[in-house]
Amino acid sequence: MTAIGNKGFGFMQRVGGNVVSHLTGIGDTPHMDKLVGPIKVQVDAYTEGRIGVLYIVYTRFINTMKQEPVVEQVLPLPADRLEQDERAARKNWDYLYEPDARVVLEQLLNRYVEQIIYGAVAENIASEQSARMVAMKSASDNASSVIDDLTLIYNKARQAAITKELSEIVGGAAAV
Repeated sequence: MTAIGNKGFGFMQRVGGNVVSHLTGIGDTPHMDKLVGPIKVQVDAYTEGRIGVLYIVYTRFINTMKQEPVVEQVLPLPADRLEQDERAARKNWDYLYEPDARVVLEQLLNRYVEQIIYGAVAENIASEQSARMVAMKSASDNASSVIDDLTLIYNKARQAAITKELSEIVGGAAAV
């Protein structure tokens, strides 16, 4: 397993997952050069046959109020993606590969996996930022409500104190 981010790494450690590589401290903008190492560990494990299927789990950003968890198969290529590629390939283009087609496809496979993981990390960061924004908006609204309530209580207490002082003054003047 590869964990990307502090929350994912902490979760995997708590549940006892076999984390073979991890990346923490990504920040708000993911950089591909930091992601390449952990991704390469998993791609190498797949190409060497140590794992049969490579999945990615992340949070997909739908909109500000909705994010959904996603489990997506990366390798081997899922059947629905292969069907899309076959329809595009039916045009019978005859390509000449330089260097060998196998070398080109291996490089493309690496870039493909890196692109999917980068997109997933970006969507995850967008989801996190959205959740933070909603939480801060809610906190600001609650703070405004509390301030309004406390202002009303303060004004009532001040008005009661003024009324009491006036009553005492009037009562003292009437006694004289």
